[in-house]
Amino acid sequence: MKVAITGASGFIGSHLQKTFKENVHIHRDDTKEQILEKLQGVDVVINLAGAPIIKRWNSEYKKVLINSRVETTKTLVSAINESDVRYFISTSAIGAYPDGGVYDESYKEYADDFLGALTKLWEQSALACNKPTAIVRFGIVIGEDGGALKQMLTPFKLGIAGVVGDGTTVMSWIDIDDLVGVYEYLCEKKLTGTFNLTAPHPVSNYEYTKALGAVLHRPTLIPLPEFVLKILYGEAATVFTGSKEIYPKALLENGYEFKYPTIESSLQHHLG
Repeated sequence: MKVAITGASGFIGSHLQKTFKENVHIHRDDTKEQILEKLQGVDVVINLAGAPIIKRWNSEYKKVLINSRVETTKTLVSAINESDVRYFISTSAIGAYPDGGVYDESYKEYADDFLGALTKLWEQSALACNKPTAIVRFGIVIGEDGGALKQMLTPFKLGIAGVVGDGTTVMSWIDIDDLVGVYEYLCEKKLTGTFNLTAPHPVSNYEYTKALGAVLHRPTLIPLPEFVLKILYGEAATVFTGSKEIYPKALLENGYEFKYPTIESSLQHHLG
């Protein structure tokens, strides 16, 4: 199976390259004609394109976030629709869901904030594809070589980390090996629709902090006030402070079995 990947150089893309060894890379600045040429002989397209979300948002950077996801996906889909590609998997995020509730894929509305609006436009662009299509909504991805965990390791190892705020916000996450496993499963089964890429056991920030401290054998006594994150990241602080209790109902109903269903098993796997 030959796979084309956008965003292949990132944390997740690098892991997918190791699994889907016959792959080609599509770049954000490729024209439709260049993409069509790269899609010759390609069976599956995996769309990961998008500028980093963890950065202070202003009006200009919001445009970058939108264009790097929505406009890039529109160009990609236009090329796919004229190609012999058989299956398309496009990325989204659990930022589609409102804060503070409990959700699975049966919830069809979008959060009334920037992330909700962004994911709605992003997904609509992907769903213009005329090939069988899956939308995958990422939770926080756990892996020692990238993503949120890599950013957290240094302060935790130094014993200068703790809960964010009061520790009650809920974190929906997935192990990088399960994320890759889901892509393999979707490609094998050619499943269509929306899928939450989150483990079946979300955790509070307090539970995550204590589990990480236990694996590293470090104290977790110093809390991080939410206002510090707001000073550092402005509106983008909601990525850290938002509470998203999200469940992978569609994956479980379609038979996917998680290798690392609990945060303890995932952290032990990477750091134990």
